[in-house]
Amino acid sequence: MQKNNQLEKNLLIRGDNLSALDDLIKKGIRADLIYLDPPFFSNKHYEVIWGDEAEVRSFKDRWEGGINVYIEWMKERIVKMYDVLKDTGSFYLHCDWHAGHYLKVMLDEIFTKTKFRNELIWCYSGRELSQKQWNSKHDNIFFYTKSNKWVFNWEKVAEEPAPQVLAQYKHVDEKGRRYVIRSKTGGKGLSKESENTYRQYYKKVPPRTWVHITFVSSSHERLGYPTQKPEALLERIIKASSNKNDIVLDPFCGCGTAIAVAQRLGRKWIGIDISPTAINLIQKRVEKLGAMQGKDFDLVGMPTTLSELKALEPFEFQNWVINEMKARQSKKLTSDFGLDGYYEKTIFTARAGIQVKQSENVGRNVVDNFETALSRGKFEKGFIVAFSFTKGAHEEAARKKGEGLEIRLIEVEDLLLGKVKI
Repeated sequence: MQKNNQLEKNLLIRGDNLSALDDLIKKGIRADLIYLDPPFFSNKHYEVIWGDEAEVRSFKDRWEGGINVYIEWMKERIVKMYDVLKDTGSFYLHCDWHAGHYLKVMLDEIFTKTKFRNELIWCYSGRELSQKQWNSKHDNIFFYTKSNKWVFNWEKVAEEPAPQVLAQYKHVDEKGRRYVIRSKTGGKGLSKESENTYRQYYKKVPPRTWVHITFVSSSHERLGYPTQKPEALLERIIKASSNKNDIVLDPFCGCGTAIAVAQRLGRKWIGIDISPTAINLIQKRVEKLGAMQGKDFDLVGMPTTLSELKALEPFEFQNWVINEMKARQSKKLTSDFGLDGYYEKTIFTARAGIQVKQSENVGRNVVDNFETALSRGKFEKGFIVAFSFTKGAHEEAARKKGEGLEIRLIEVEDLLLGKVKI
């Protein structure tokens, strides 16, 4: 996977980033740039349909025990990220007002205060919600380096100054460069103007307040992920703090924006997420950019055993089943008639519904209730997927088939081993 501490292939890792980071450390893999957009301590719970309606993502950002538990959880992981970061590497942590101040103090402990470079402010527009206080319309991004030597390609992210600043540069020299005349007490210039003055030339600079990057909710990039960030934001960070073939690591890669931008800009990348749903989405996203699994990136950690599937969160297990069956996810936010997935008539001559049970010994009553759900949804065929079924369930499915309604009982192990033919 690596040679001489280098990354031969990009890595997409499904798993807890705590253990994944340990593996990277043991293998000697080090990153030039780490960007993380972790849970924000917003105490929210989201259940959404992803953009292609093929996945459900139940996104939890709740921390029992309060802010101290959250900070300790983050600190344990960031200590390992610090070890993965090269001595010349850069580190960006994306957060908001919920925990930003607490995170800043914790980061100062790990990196030391002298390695703090900037607090970037990303301002975005949107509907104002409160008339009782100032509305929160920005995120914070803390920028640290591991040492006093780091990559910063300022010219690639520089912007024109504000119009009122630019207007001060009223003079133009013989080379067409704009400048303003300053007194000598103001500092050193590039060209002497007189005994008491000098020329201060205009130049673009990289601002730390970003106001021209729009929120992704109204963008063509939108994938439905509740905390998705725009590619323009990650493009600015990656261009500034890495060069081609450098390694970009995102340990909370979510829907893969940092990974997709790194791929497009010619960087190597490592993405880690605990969700199989997220990993499936990122895989599709980078493949659309021309990356080929097995050639350009390795995919590791996806569930391959029954015990791993049993350990998944219910929504993740459901997504895995629907994805393996190449079906469509039912819309949880609308009436789904008690079904978890379905096929349209493009697959069968009749519509077919799917119900997923993350349990053993599914019985006759489930088959009876499934028949009612199929009838309500006007489905003419159905599949129930579970780890095992009782004899009564098989007998009831056989009886339904005799009455003209086919209900197939599919065991997860057969689906895992590729034995199921739809």
